[in-house]
Parts: sequence; structure tokens; C-alpha cells
Amino acid sequence: MFDYYAAHCHEYHLQTFHLDPTSFLTPIRTRLSAGARILDVGCGSGRDLLWLKNRGFHVTGFDRSFEMATLARTRVECAVIVGDFMVFDFSRFAMDAVLLVGALVHLPQAQLGKALSNIAAALKEDGLILLTMKEGSGSSTDRDGRVFQYWSDEGLRKLLQRRGFHIVHFHRQNSVKNDKDVWLTYVLEMK
Repeated sequence: MFDYYAAHCHEYHLQTFHLDPTSFLTPIRTRLSAGARILDVGCGSGRDLLWLKNRGFHVTGFDRSFEMATLARTRVECAVIVGDFMVFDFSRFAMDAVLLVGALVHLPQAQLGKALSNIAAALKEDGLILLTMKEGSGSSTDRDGRVFQYWSDEGLRKLLQRRGFHIVHFHRQNSVKNDKDVWLTYVLEMK
């Protein structure tokens, strides 16, 4: 499924880059000081990086796809790291916030807790995470072979609590790309 983003990076960029991220980025933006350092994991072609950079934040991207990372680097003119978030050593960072906007939707549910804990190592002591996941149950495979995992709010809250996260903001909203999808949006801090 990850090969999809390499093979279709320009198509994915055209489908997503123009979408306005204000509704799902505002809950974390309002909690950060001017000039905060933000790591966007699964940054795609850089839409959210650019939105945040234009508002005075210091941004760094992270993506598994070399092709997507190259697009983001070109579009946003910022550092973008290519890596696998399951094994990358995030402890080298001291970020004020980490974005996980749709970045973990393909991950099997049994791996989500481990991934979140690994990525959270990028945060300063009082850092925040913005996490968005698709609402529903089970999983589905789209026509391109991408598998999407669905979550209930209750199930995510239990997992987050077990992993030591505290929810400081939650809202549910229809996707800005496709109003049939509902996203669960959380701003998290470590307990």
C-alpha cells in the first residue's frame, strides 16, 4: 500500500494539496506559541507544513515516500526526512508538536499504540500531538489497494489512556475531501 504514494504522488498531491486544513489544524495552532517547532509525520506533499509555516511556525516534514518527501521539500522549502515511523529514532528531536493527520490510517490496529509511543519521543516534555483517524469499524480496501483502518472514539480513548496520553481537545468532523468519511481529531499531551 505504501507503494501507492510513490507511484501516485502527483495525483495524490492534486487531490489533497488545495484542501483547506484550517478546521483540523486550528485546535493545535491555538495551543502553540509563535515560532513553535512542529514535526509533520506523514506530511504527504506538504499542505499542512505550508499552512503552518505561513503562520510563523518552524516546520519539519517526515514521510515514508521519497517521492512525497521530495514534493513537500520543493513546495514548502523546509527539511523533510524520509523514514519509517515504526523504526525511526524520534528521540533526536525536541518538538513542541507532532502532527499525525491521517498518517496512521493504514496501520493495523494492533500496531497503533507502538507507533504512537515511538513518535511521541520527538516531543519536548510539554509537547502536543494532533492525531486524526477515520471513524468506523473494521477496515476497507480501496480500488488502489490501500487498506484503511477505522476506529471508534471509545476504542481510541482506551488505547490512548493505556499509552499515557491525555486528551486536551476532541472533535469529530466530515472530511474536507469526501464528506462520507468522518474523522476523529484529538489534541494529546503526555500524562
